[in-house]
Amino acid sequence: MTERTDVFDRRYGEVLLVTATEDGPQAQVYCSFPLNDCPAELWDKLDAEAIAKEHGAIAALLNGPRHWLMSSIEKDAQGQPDTREFGGIEMMHQATVTLSSMNPAPYSVNQVDRKTVFNFDAGRPVFELIDPQEQRWVMQTYSQAVDVSLGLTSLPDLAARLTLPDGWRYETRILTERLSVDTTTRDAHVTQDNFANSYSWEF
Repeated sequence: MTERTDVFDRRYGEVLLVTATEDGPQAQVYCSFPLNDCPAELWDKLDAEAIAKEHGAIAALLNGPRHWLMSSIEKDAQGQPDTREFGGIEMMHQATVTLSSMNPAPYSVNQVDRKTVFNFDAGRPVFELIDPQEQRWVMQTYSQAVDVSLGLTSLPDLAARLTLPDGWRYETRILTERLSVDTTTRDAHVTQDNFANSYSWEF
């Protein structure tokens, strides 16, 4: 396991290369982290259609820019890293996602094979969705794809802006002990809100 520390609020972007499988659409996720901070002048010029054609995918999805909200990431490296360049941005393969659809709706769940541990340290705020079964989903990244002005200071008051399904709620709390989401031996369950912020089920 390798660990990246002090990743809180680090900027990154992702390119998802989508293929068709018997189980539905599947995406290979390439991420600019930890190679670079996804320079805006390059990210803004990415052409999803051209990327898909170049890499033999049925579609390419641009996911970002985003910012991490955990304190550290532990990664179970699987062999030699697979790196590619998209519009001048070097990215590394980090996960495989089984998509619920080609255009997943907010609050739908995707399964992600990422073999990581996300650690949220005590004393830091976390932003959580609680579903009707009282399961907690912790925000792992916030996105500026929908609202470019969204930032850390916006998150405590986000509840008033969310379009939550019936029975869901949004809460903010300060951790009194470390919260770890360990998906090294099982798929992560990930959902997004209507601002494209991503949340992991805490199990």
